[in-house]
Amino acid sequence: MRTVQFLALLPFSALAFAPSSLKPRNSALSMSSPVESGLVDLANKQNPVVGYFDPLSLAEQQFWGQSTDATIGFLRQAEIKHGRVAMAAFVGYWVQSNWHFPWAQTLAGDPFPSIDLSPEQQWDACPLTARFQILTVIGLLEVWDEYGGGNDNPHYMKGRQPGKYPSFAQFRDTVHFVFDLYDPFGLFKKMSEEKKAERLLMEVNNGRLAMIGIFSFLVADKIPGAVPALSSIATPYEGNVMVPFGADFSLSQGTIVGTLAFVGILSAANSRARESLDEAESTSEVEATSE
Repeated sequence: MRTVQFLALLPFSALAFAPSSLKPRNSALSMSSPVESGLVDLANKQNPVVGYFDPLSLAEQQFWGQSTDATIGFLRQAEIKHGRVAMAAFVGYWVQSNWHFPWAQTLAGDPFPSIDLSPEQQWDACPLTARFQILTVIGLLEVWDEYGGGNDNPHYMKGRQPGKYPSFAQFRDTVHFVFDLYDPFGLFKKMSEEKKAERLLMEVNNGRLAMIGIFSFLVADKIPGAVPALSSIATPYEGNVMVPFGADFSLSQGTIVGTLAFVGILSAANSRARESLDEAESTSEVEATSE
């Protein structure tokens, strides 16, 4: 569970450590306001009581020198993704607290961590190699998403529907069979676009609630009595939920900040590299046309 929460913060680390990438709205790259982009109408559909809420005016910025449309795509993708992670984490917390696989976890025959431990303690008790395997799979899923599943799918900052995870069709056809993450059995192929849009609104709201829920569990375990409603079921945890390998390595707070800063720099560098590649491709297309 700690890994899930740690990974959920990584996409935002680039924003925290690359403030120079935020451009004023009057740049030539600025394209849509929150009203023009439909954010205000979308917010009213999601929650008519709260409505549109953006006190930091993030939707009017231009992250990494991109347009406001690209920025909105990034923000919407981030919220949907983090909401899905939180929903999985919330359900996982309940499951891990009451049940674990009955077979051996390792080739040596070691069982899965006992349910007498809290989910945070179970993570610490897992073999280090098992945790690295989990991180590797998550990282590969992120790469597949960022590059559109190896097909011609546009990036979510360049027009792809936010939250639409690419199919594994190319991997399935060329490497190994694997089910798609969404609708693996094709049960919703005939669902109307209106119904899909309605369900996405519900998913975003459920994700927001799940974010509050999973952090309530984590806070209740870390700070006894901080969440009165969970006091009777909370299991005190002495570790740091923001340090996924804290039980194995001694990491200072400075190291944590440094790691996030490094990830932010890598994210910014990756964005710049992508921009350069796009510019090179555009130049090549222009030259080919002129010839």
